[in-house]
Amino acid sequence: MVGSVEITYSPIANSNGSSHTHSNGSLQNNGTSATAEERLDELRRRLGKSDGDLLKIVGIGAGAWGSVFAALLQDAYGKFRDKFQVRIWRRPGRSVDRSTAEHLFEVINSREDVLRRLIRRCGYLKYVEARLGDRTLYADEILRDGFCLNMIDTPLCPLKVVTNLQEAVWDADIVINALPSTETREVFEEISRYWKERIGYPVIISLAKGIEASLEPVPRIITPTQMISSATGVPIENILYLGGPNIASEIYNKEYANARICGSDKWRNPLAKFLRQPHFIVWDNSDLVTHEVMGGLKNVYAIGAGMVAALTNESATSKSVYFAHCTSEMIFITHLLTEQPEKLAGPLLADTYVTLLKGRNAWYGQMLAKGELSPDMGDSIKGKGMIQGVSAIGAFYELLSQPSLNVLHPEENKPVAPAELCPILKRLYKILIKRELSPKDILQALRDETVTDPRERIEMAQSHAFFRPSLLGQP
Repeated sequence: MVGSVEITYSPIANSNGSSHTHSNGSLQNNGTSATAEERLDELRRRLGKSDGDLLKIVGIGAGAWGSVFAALLQDAYGKFRDKFQVRIWRRPGRSVDRSTAEHLFEVINSREDVLRRLIRRCGYLKYVEARLGDRTLYADEILRDGFCLNMIDTPLCPLKVVTNLQEAVWDADIVINALPSTETREVFEEISRYWKERIGYPVIISLAKGIEASLEPVPRIITPTQMISSATGVPIENILYLGGPNIASEIYNKEYANARICGSDKWRNPLAKFLRQPHFIVWDNSDLVTHEVMGGLKNVYAIGAGMVAALTNESATSKSVYFAHCTSEMIFITHLLTEQPEKLAGPLLADTYVTLLKGRNAWYGQMLAKGELSPDMGDSIKGKGMIQGVSAIGAFYELLSQPSLNVLHPEENKPVAPAELCPILKRLYKILIKRELSPKDILQALRDETVTDPRERIEMAQSHAFFRPSLLGQP
């Protein structure tokens, strides 16, 4: 699968018959489409790269999405070896257990192309030995062969893997943050030490979906892009967020998907053009922080959806009742975060929908409800990686419980914290953070006879001035 991907667009003519460039990332000029090499050359010019100087991209973190993102770039631009390099960093020392090695061996033998590639590269024997228990494989080792530990069933192209963080980042032009939000600050604080002597700032694209809560001096949300800027001193105009309603394995298997890259005018449009592929459409948007926060919010309610599905034996009725309540809570929360929440409705619901269908957070909720996992086992799960929704539940609930954010209760006509009007969020907090309730208690949030009609929650949000700019650090 390694090679260039020639991207073809149908030019859209103006009244004078000429074509134009779209803000969604497609590039047309006089009826011809930009080739992969032309798009690469354009980005190199933007970054001030001279002939013979590689455009260096490094992914930090090797979960499913981070690995797929690096593999997409390798597939698209890897053949231009004198102009482009993509590498991926992951921590060394993570061993592959025997059962995973056995499953990996089955995957290899079920794919003739993968089998032939490993034999040609003299890499097959180690998987035989690991299958027999005669050898221990390591996550960075198998990633070099195109196997992500969190996504064994979807072989990728071979990747250049670095386990030394300083070596990975010190001269990178573009850094992809694929770390969980809970690890982003710590790792980028370390990275900042390696950039002290650097002249100029890199461009950083964050894929992380999660938030932290800061309660002093005023309650506010801290997103991964803000963590990165604070940790490294890189200006926010050089940091972007990319997200969308996507499942990593399906994107690599060329299922049609779309995403938005959000950030400054300087970088979002050039990067949208560079990242866009026939099956992966990248639009661009200026609203960085709000899209980033929405990416974390949907993970909260995906966990509850998984619980409801498991507890009701996949009852369509129960799941639809839950969906009505959780979407009304999300709409209510978006009215606290932005003056124009209607602009987020489509992206938020689309991202929520795909996460409910096949995301790891919904899966985690199902496993909790079935008793196959427990909150005591933590939120980093073998074969799945970090469950981002758990920390997001704590952050959103603690923020929305602050008295300084009080809103008027629609029936009791008294001030209450916004969290009191979000019964699902409140119950998830008691289940997963306080651990006062069991997963089956999520159903009480739907069956309580005193619960507010979801329509009333939406109407209340739409009819009151709930916007709290301080939540996003705005004056």
